[in-house]
Amino acid sequence: MSDLKTLKKSHERVKKLLTIKPEKGQYTTTTRVRVREGTTCEVEHKQWKFTSDVGEMEGGNDEGPGPSVLQRGALGSCLAIGYVKWAAYMDVPLKYLEVEIEADVDARGAYGIDDVEPGYKGLRYRVIIDSPASEEEIMDMIEKADKHSPLLMDFKRPVEVEREVSFV
Repeated sequence: MSDLKTLKKSHERVKKLLTIKPEKGQYTTTTRVRVREGTTCEVEHKQWKFTSDVGEMEGGNDEGPGPSVLQRGALGSCLAIGYVKWAAYMDVPLKYLEVEIEADVDARGAYGIDDVEPGYKGLRYRVIIDSPASEEEIMDMIEKADKHSPLLMDFKRPVEVEREVSFV
């Protein structure tokens, strides 16, 4: 695990900064996705680049994880990082942490079949944790981390989405 002392100091420092200067925590961020070939997409954010694609069964090139894999991975890593950070902040030692995301899918929605809405029909996550702390301390930490998880909230409540189309 990361250095808990550093994580705790960082949490306290950022919390203090955002309390004093809330505008520092309010910003717009952009990730760019370009189609390379067929369904293969290059995803770029700051210095990071990675590939996303769909499998051959869907007509893709299978050159990377599909969007739903990335979505589940994003949620799982957001939760896991949140648990580590809140554990450090609350002095809850962690020996092991894993988050498993499970989604129920009806692929007919993506193909316009039978008026089935696209997207997940259900979503569950499982936290596997090893800590010498009491169950009460661990659950308190998990509750706080979940309450403040940005991606978990994005799944739980509607987010305003706007579309803009530009023609080249």
